Amino acid sequence: MIPILAIAAWSGTGKTTLLKSLIPELCRRGLRPGLIKHTHHMMDVDTPGKDSFELRKAGAAQTIVASTQRWALMTETPEAEETDLGYLVSRMDHRTLDLVLVEGFKHEAVAKIVLFRAGSGHQIEELILDEHVVAVASDVDIDVKVPCLNLNNTFEIADFIEQWIASR
Repeated sequence: MIPILAIAAWSGTGKTTLLKSLIPELCRRGLRPGLIKHTHHMMDVDTPGKDSFELRKAGAAQTIVASTQRWALMTETPEAEETDLGYLVSRMDHRTLDLVLVEGFKHEAVAKIVLFRAGSGHQIEELILDEHVVAVASDVDIDVKVPCLNLNNTFEIADFIEQWIASR
């Protein structure tokens, strides 16, 4: 099974900022990461007025838009049920990936690196350090039972991820 590693934290802690530097570093090291990003906001990856948008809005339950550069699958979920992470991972082409990084989904039962940033409006005592937490990345020293990584050191975090994958 492909390794799944969530980057979990409160909003404003720097999940996206970390991933924007971490993904290219993992690629530079020869790893092929996939990404699933959770959002609480309404979102649309299509453009109003385009044929694909109009056809999807006409009632298609699933729409694939494809070109020579990329393809995207859009699935309508009118029941507004919580997204199932396992299902989303199963939709990815595991032959082209070495790892699936997940932004968010902090309550899922998957391995995760929890982020903490001083000044984010939260206290260290609020961190949820369950049995799925494999490391904490922080901009301050934290005494925890898992490795504590420097949140501002992408190379250190990438080193940890490489070792974590190798140990699986």
